[in-house]
Amino acid sequence: MHIDHELGLLTNIDFHASPNQDVRPSKDDISGIVIHNISLPPGEFGGGWIDDLFLNKLDPQAHPYFKEISELKVSAHILIRRSGEIIQYVPFHQRAWHAGASSWDGRERCNDFTIGIEMEGCDEQTFEKVQYHQLSEVIKALCDTYPELNTKRLKGHQDIAPERKTDPGPCFDWPHLTELLKS
Repeated sequence: MHIDHELGLLTNIDFHASPNQDVRPSKDDISGIVIHNISLPPGEFGGGWIDDLFLNKLDPQAHPYFKEISELKVSAHILIRRSGEIIQYVPFHQRAWHAGASSWDGRERCNDFTIGIEMEGCDEQTFEKVQYHQLSEVIKALCDTYPELNTKRLKGHQDIAPERKTDPGPCFDWPHLTELLKS
């Protein structure tokens, strides 16, 4: 896996440009990776609803839950689907809108300096092996490209916004990810 440093994009990956992005305060300050989970509707996988959410095209009439979230302006740098497919929404040197009100070891506004990775899943179900493999490969590529990153600069959304968030949740296998990152 490779990142085109100039474009801030993974090579050979689908890129769906989200309008929910802007310029980082310091383009050279990419020093953390935040792992999330997402499923739309909650607990359901597949389909194009996540794409629609990140592209501001979510139909509020398509599902009762969508009425609550269709006006949100959110994004992530990438999504790793349960099949292992990776979709990128925001170039890594840009700020994605994934963390919201957050704090990483006392540093506020985590969107300013982190990369947001969404895993298609939910708190109550295990993730797929192929997702962990793809996640580890993405993290390795990020660490090779951005000098302030390393495999210890990872946190879950619940770690940076514990009052509001629970993802990637108790079913996320951090020890397994750690082992994959060593190989």
